[in-house]
Amino acid sequence: MVYLTLAAAIIAEILATTSMKFSEGFSKLWPSVGTLVGYVVAFALLAQTLKTMNVGTAYAIWSGAGTAVVAAIGMLFLGEAVTAARVGGVLLVIAGVVVLNLGGASH
Repeated sequence: MVYLTLAAAIIAEILATTSMKFSEGFSKLWPSVGTLVGYVVAFALLAQTLKTMNVGTAYAIWSGAGTAVVAAIGMLFLGEAVTAARVGGVLLVIAGVVVLNLGGASH
């Protein structure tokens, strides 16, 4: 169940960050509202996750997955450049999360 809560927190964070892109500096109402709501939901769910999961593990997964997916969204759907450096960076983020979790993370 804790991983489902964490997954929901990640999804909320991804939606909030994507909404922020469309808010144009918080000058557009609905994307701005989406950003605010998304981050409130993301942090509330992350807080629930931290009741039973180590903070280092939860934050590594939350931030790493969010970073990787938002970078992919930017490259695939928002016209951001797809370069070897960007793809390599995303792979390094994913590898870092995996290494942190293999390095003795416990619940």
